[in-house]
Amino acid sequence: VGEDVKPFTPEKTKEIVMSLQQPAIFCNMVGDWPALHWTAKYLSAVLDGQTIQFRLGLKTVDLVPQFETRCSYVKATLEEFLAWSSGQPSCLSGPFSCYEYSKYWAYADYKYIAKIFEDKPEVFQDIRWSDFGFPGRSGKESTLWIGSEGANTPCHLDSYGCNLVLQVQGRKRWHLFPPGDTSCLYPTRIPYEESSVFSKVNIANPDLKRFPKFRNATAHVVTLSPGQVLLVPRHWWHYVESIDPITVSINSWIELDADHEARIEEAITRMLVCAIKSAENPSDGDLWLNPTEVEATSHEINLQYLNKAVTAYFKCQKASVSEQACSSS
Repeated sequence: VGEDVKPFTPEKTKEIVMSLQQPAIFCNMVGDWPALHWTAKYLSAVLDGQTIQFRLGLKTVDLVPQFETRCSYVKATLEEFLAWSSGQPSCLSGPFSCYEYSKYWAYADYKYIAKIFEDKPEVFQDIRWSDFGFPGRSGKESTLWIGSEGANTPCHLDSYGCNLVLQVQGRKRWHLFPPGDTSCLYPTRIPYEESSVFSKVNIANPDLKRFPKFRNATAHVVTLSPGQVLLVPRHWWHYVESIDPITVSINSWIELDADHEARIEEAITRMLVCAIKSAENPSDGDLWLNPTEVEATSHEINLQYLNKAVTAYFKCQKASVSEQACSSS
């Protein structure tokens, strides 16, 4: 087999992505993607002094998850981040000066590529999800993650879609749990973030006294290396940690028909969280909303979300019913 022959055609890959109920790693699918050169150093040159927000957490492991509401945040350039993570003395001043590299990790996570490179749209073409059967999907519909060793995302599931993750630099360890383990992972909606259900368990150091059912959960642990693409199927829980000094990954969420129903659940959840929160002491708000949620929205707006979700769901139902009618007739 020639070096440049991919193991699956785009059509076959899409079929696997849309139907597989288990996580899978695709190898030899992205060898010709320019995005494989997106090291932190390369991106630092492309971004040329543009600042991005980093989330900082402690490397010491607690019994409770280090939720994003408990982290510190700094705005910095990738150049400053690289200097800090390589222990350069120039970091005694600057955004990372209060955070000792041996004690903290930093994570520029969940950065919409369309937003950070809006004035450089040519870079969108470096990412070619068309090879996975999604023509027209590029960096514009993708998200960038840049972390230092120890950087992690608390264990959660995504309410919508399935997830394709390309590893570019360094390795990341993924702890994946099937949807059937949900009750063993003690789900919570606080901190609230639309489309994320968090686990109360710190996967890296579980408190089995408080969360005894976690013993019954089965972790599928994989180490994702550069050039590999991980498929995270719908509603699989995941805890992700960077295990190399610098990691870069790119992901894209693939919409699924089942999302229409999930959007209704999410719209109702949003309405309840905002209603309860507005009855609480307003100063507690910071612990309720994940930093990715901008603010608590009004009852009026929440009703509009719910309305849209229900309308889209019924449209989709009608469409599939008429399709079935056509095929049966």
